[in-house]
Amino acid sequence: MNVPLSVLDLSPLVSGDSGPADALRRTLDLARNAEQFGYHRYWVAEHHFTPGVASSQPALLLGQIAAVTGTIRLGSGAVQTGHQTALTIVEQFGLLDALHPGRFDLGIGRSGQAKTEVLRETAKHAEPQEERVVDGLLIPKPFSWAPIFASRRTALASSLLTLPGASSLPLNEVLDQIFALLAGPVGDGEGNEVTAVPGAGADLEVWLLGSSGGESARTAGARGLPFAANYHVAPAKVLEAADAYRESFVPSATLSAPRLMVSADVLVAEDDATARRLAAPFASWVHSIRTGLGAVPFPSIAEADGYAWTAEARALVADRVDTQFVGSPQTVAERLRTLQRVTGADELLITTIAHRHADRVRSYELLAKEWNG
Repeated sequence: MNVPLSVLDLSPLVSGDSGPADALRRTLDLARNAEQFGYHRYWVAEHHFTPGVASSQPALLLGQIAAVTGTIRLGSGAVQTGHQTALTIVEQFGLLDALHPGRFDLGIGRSGQAKTEVLRETAKHAEPQEERVVDGLLIPKPFSWAPIFASRRTALASSLLTLPGASSLPLNEVLDQIFALLAGPVGDGEGNEVTAVPGAGADLEVWLLGSSGGESARTAGARGLPFAANYHVAPAKVLEAADAYRESFVPSATLSAPRLMVSADVLVAEDDATARRLAAPFASWVHSIRTGLGAVPFPSIAEADGYAWTAEARALVADRVDTQFVGSPQTVAERLRTLQRVTGADELLITTIAHRHADRVRSYELLAKEWNG
């Protein structure tokens, strides 16, 4: 039996859009369709200062999605801990749960500044890794994010985003605060108590997300929480992340055994050739991310055809392009089964971008029919 499929949506803008409202309306439509197609969850990302991504505030967007859907689980992929306090996070998701009880996943990730610190430390001790194939799954050569996090543009964004002191707060300490507020009330040892309203008692499923075998994976395991590993963001590190999570896992009141979700870039069409054509703009879109511009509005096929590529530019995006699952429903389902088998994932998180909204919706529809049929 196939594992469940879920959706990760960035609310992408495309070239020709009049503004973010176009992307956000498409998200609401895709969520309604995803529920009808039988997807298990619908998660939205958190990105800031990105010209081609409208999902900057997960909790606000999830409230809109909840109003137009009925049963599909909804969540964040992921709330960035350095950009707001634990109380703000708990109040936002507590409010969502108060209005739509039992439907929300609180996915938590680390903020950009914390990632920079991890990257620097990891680079000191990392062993060189070349591209390899593990039981049919491509594990590409790692991409270095250090230049992006070191750029002046990233520094400006961080200065406007980062809550003083929050970015350097250990993940365990952030989680302690979140779980204490969810359990509520919180006291100071002198008889004084405060309660998050809404928030205390909220029925949330808490997940950690990560792109390596670092702190997020290990913390999720040690605390007995579910974990989502990013094959679509950092395909070179997905097995490391899965292994670190399982090796550190300790049963908890939440989980008696590890629960792993793995993400993948996907684009499905009626046949392989059509899918490859629809996926043509993906490389130039990834290139905008990798060069520190932030994701641009997703180009049209005609715009992608006119993109001036160099060998260096191709190499910069190769890991993402080579690990995007593109093709007919049968082709993509086979590759996803390989991803699930090699990683041991209990669920797969599918993210799909196309210039035409109809093609994006159709991709999710075709995949669901093949996967569940």
